[in-house]
Amino acid sequence: MSNRIWSSVLLEEESCWLPFLQETLQQNHGNYNEQIRLLRTPFTSPGYHTTLRHVEYVYPIRESLDYALAILDSDEERYRGRALDILRTVLSLQDQEADSPTFGIWSWYYDEPLDQMSPPDWNWADFIGKRLLLVLIRHGNNLPADLRQLTQQAICNSCEAIIKRNVGPDYTNIAIMGSFVTLIAGEWLENSKFLNYGLQRLRRLYDYSMQTGAFLEYNSPAYSTVAILELSALATYTCTEEARQLANELLDTTWLMVAEHFHPLLKEWSGPHARSYRTFLAPLHLSFLQMACRGQVQFVSEEQFSYSSEWYGHGVICPQRLYGLFTGIGVRELRQDLPAYPEFRTRKAYTYMTPEYSLGTFNHNVMWKQCRNLLGYVQNADQGHSYVHLRVLHDGYDFCSAIFTSEQKYDLVLYGIQFALDGGDTHVNLDPIHGRIRASDLRIRIEIGSTGELPVWEKCGEDRFLAQLGETRLLVQALYGVMGGFGNFRWNLVQDDDTVGLDYILYEGEPAEIDFHTMEEALFMFALKFSGPNEKPEMTTAVTPSDDSVRALLEAPEQPITLTLAKKPADRAVLFHA
Repeated sequence: MSNRIWSSVLLEEESCWLPFLQETLQQNHGNYNEQIRLLRTPFTSPGYHTTLRHVEYVYPIRESLDYALAILDSDEERYRGRALDILRTVLSLQDQEADSPTFGIWSWYYDEPLDQMSPPDWNWADFIGKRLLLVLIRHGNNLPADLRQLTQQAICNSCEAIIKRNVGPDYTNIAIMGSFVTLIAGEWLENSKFLNYGLQRLRRLYDYSMQTGAFLEYNSPAYSTVAILELSALATYTCTEEARQLANELLDTTWLMVAEHFHPLLKEWSGPHARSYRTFLAPLHLSFLQMACRGQVQFVSEEQFSYSSEWYGHGVICPQRLYGLFTGIGVRELRQDLPAYPEFRTRKAYTYMTPEYSLGTFNHNVMWKQCRNLLGYVQNADQGHSYVHLRVLHDGYDFCSAIFTSEQKYDLVLYGIQFALDGGDTHVNLDPIHGRIRASDLRIRIEIGSTGELPVWEKCGEDRFLAQLGETRLLVQALYGVMGGFGNFRWNLVQDDDTVGLDYILYEGEPAEIDFHTMEEALFMFALKFSGPNEKPEMTTAVTPSDDSVRALLEAPEQPITLTLAKKPADRAVLFHA
């Protein structure tokens, strides 16, 4: 294959977005370290994989390689040597020992070798391998011969690591990215093993996702964007017609999901989100949508528009037939079955949208920090808008062993919180607690964040609270609550500059052992309602306990909503399938 393919396929995109790429590039030149030959960036952490703490700056592998690729894409001759130096540094940091357990991958940071991570992130075979492949496709003919050979070998190492790990189609973004790396590497390096594996992996992803028409990592602003990028790149670069067809069909499905959940007036991505890193939609995500619509739909102002070098050369285009969903809103009701997964065989998503608000829930999920299981967006009176997000906090951090279950109908939600015996604390799998924690604080929070003034919660009855959000009112009621050995549950309001939390406190005091194994009952149930300007903020509820479960009822249009939940903590599979 030849660089001419890259030039001919993406010539129009290059000319359109090159000025934005160059502008982005200029912002990074001052952050380059000549001695280390990598980019320096402020340190951020999701709280797992890296053991670095209290560090102000780091030298990241991924962002440095993005910077080098952007230099080459921009044809900045002045900095070309810098790009090649970064490439050599990155290649030297891959584990290239074939018998090593981390063969083919990189650490996140130059500052933290692989053997210091906890644990190493195998996704970096995909993330870094993809970027090296783009360097080879776009600029391989202009690399020094030895550097081209080293790049090809590193890509092969990445492919071997990807094949060895062999993630399933339920890990959406890595399933797609690994397909891209192996399939395209197979084509460019004429390696039938990689090509056949990549194509088979793409087929598995297609069959798995299209059984319901959704990815398991459903409606995630972060990972839907990644999926669109990777599928677009696959469709753009592959010479395999079947791969192009599968990628394009998956792209159509993904774009429809994005467009249907976008609220044009609030400019938010309606919930629920299987994974999310922030609750308000970032300007960069809005800029991505604007870029994908070729500027024909305005999501952000000219001053707010930002461009990521990672988007360049991927061939990202939103189907024009969907533009209307990004610009007009009436009332939308969305239901979606998710693909089967051992723990979530029957997971469903529900979203209800009006011009004033959106409200979305999963029928069940873990309360991980990245999950938005009950999520609303509401127009404020001051032209700003707010989000409404349910959380369960263990000493201030989202508690993964809390289990969310709900039933929603339009603007009404009946939901409960149970506790798993085989869950994690801060992460779903990386820090199992085996059903026991030590805590000085455990609480369930309805959190409201706002781009304008924060609302005031008012008590409006026994265990009922009301908040006014523009012309929309939010009513919350506690229906049932028992946690063996603990009592005196109470409501409390916690406010800072950006958020206000209506907290239902389960425990607060000196550090204490909370052992869910010893409890015959640990269950909390609530009801929630959004009311429009011409509606009364009222709910009619009933609760019926039995020996081993509690049945709650919430009156709704057409027929009541009911939810029956087990009292006793159990493994996740039991709670999800009860």
